[in-house]
Amino acid sequence: MIEYLKGTLAELAPALAVVECHGVGYGVNISLNTFSAIQGKEEVKLWISESIREDAYQLWGFSTKAERELFLLLTSVSGIGASIARVILSSLTVQELAGIISEGNDKVLKTVKGVGPKMAQRIIVELHDKIGSLGIQAASPSASASAAPAVNKEVLDEAVAALSMLGFSPAPAHKVVQKILTDEPDAPVERVIKLALKML
Repeated sequence: MIEYLKGTLAELAPALAVVECHGVGYGVNISLNTFSAIQGKEEVKLWISESIREDAYQLWGFSTKAERELFLLLTSVSGIGASIARVILSSLTVQELAGIISEGNDKVLKTVKGVGPKMAQRIIVELHDKIGSLGIQAASPSASASAAPAVNKEVLDEAVAALSMLGFSPAPAHKVVQKILTDEPDAPVERVIKLALKML
């Protein structure tokens, strides 16, 4: 069993990192949270979860142990596979997700692509008692959103709408656009969309 990979970050995309360890390049599926955490780094350490099936062997990597533990909890819920768990962890931070489950806030969970009302309730019911044992500092999504730097809302909304029309999920698109506008507050919408297309 692989506990973690520590090595050189050879390639990085929003959904995949290639970590080179002693001459071997490991392709690791990652969330947007992990992508943001390791972007720009040369050496990385990713906590690993292995998914072994007859037709596939996949590695899922996380920048923190807490994110991996949440991933494992999510995939233990009936009907949630690794891909949906990654979408949830790309749309919400570890602290936000812990807060949502602790508070029983299924309204926010239902906004995540692929998570319907029944699945949202199942996540909360099955994980409510387990989340506390992880010792994650819970935060509400609204609190973290208000702490985020102010960005041009008109450009943000326009860019996210355009990306949604191109087939990208709104939640990850919003996160990427928010990051671009934080780095480049005066960027016009065309530039924001072009940059987002490279990152999504």
